[in-house]
Amino acid sequence: MQWFGRRESSNVEDRRGLSTGGMVTGGGVIGVIIYLIYSFLGGREVDPSQIPSLPGTTNQRELTETEKKADDERASFVKVVLAETEDVWNKLFAEQGQQYQEPTLVMFRDQVESACGYASAASGPFYCPGDGKLYIDLSFYQEMQDKLNAPGDFAMAYVIAHEVGHHIQNLNGTARKVNQIRQQSSEAEANRYSVMMELQADFLAGVWAHYEQKMKNILDKGDIEEALNAANAIGDDRLQEQSTGRVVPDAFTHGTSAQRVYWFKKGFETGDISQGNTFKELGR
Repeated sequence: MQWFGRRESSNVEDRRGLSTGGMVTGGGVIGVIIYLIYSFLGGREVDPSQIPSLPGTTNQRELTETEKKADDERASFVKVVLAETEDVWNKLFAEQGQQYQEPTLVMFRDQVESACGYASAASGPFYCPGDGKLYIDLSFYQEMQDKLNAPGDFAMAYVIAHEVGHHIQNLNGTARKVNQIRQQSSEAEANRYSVMMELQADFLAGVWAHYEQKMKNILDKGDIEEALNAANAIGDDRLQEQSTGRVVPDAFTHGTSAQRVYWFKKGFETGDISQGNTFKELGR
């Protein structure tokens, strides 16, 4: 992605130098990391503090100069991607006679407090509808590359665009409607609605990528493949297989690898928001 020198969003809270305290951070165990990413990637309306405490420490390790430089570069990249989502969604909302309410993105290190509760870096990026903010520890970029085999800058851009997709769902009332239905449903049915929410966020990320390329032509060869690889890497079936050795469809909350790839690809190829009704098979 050709991002150097492009506008950086001002809707960013940089909390990397702050410590919230009282939060036990993850110990870097891949099974735990996968479980938490699986649980949180997509920002369902849950309280991160309800996650069982993990082995770890609240002490923050001081970054080396090399690590700080890499972290700051990732911060710039995240700000640029957020700005790019703002440009696309402001345009698409305006075309529908609506005003897009830009979300705030919070960058943190190790742990953070949101309107949805506390979360550690191991939770992965998430969206909190309570405050309309996206949260991301920049170390997730490395986790995607090293632990999930999903490298590339556009893989990270896909993750950010997915969380912005949840913001869109919050703005248009989809999140509220689905949460009401889930509260009145069995666990298995509630999970199915969660899957459809996540797949729609993947679709909206694809729509963003469609217009990003159409409007600015800044995607490099292989960028879409990076996004598709990331979508494939974080499918419920794949994550369950990696973390527990078995697949439990009724416990899916984000969709299979194939489903996530399909919906992102559909959004990218069509750019047509009206084709993103992932709830159709549920009769909604």
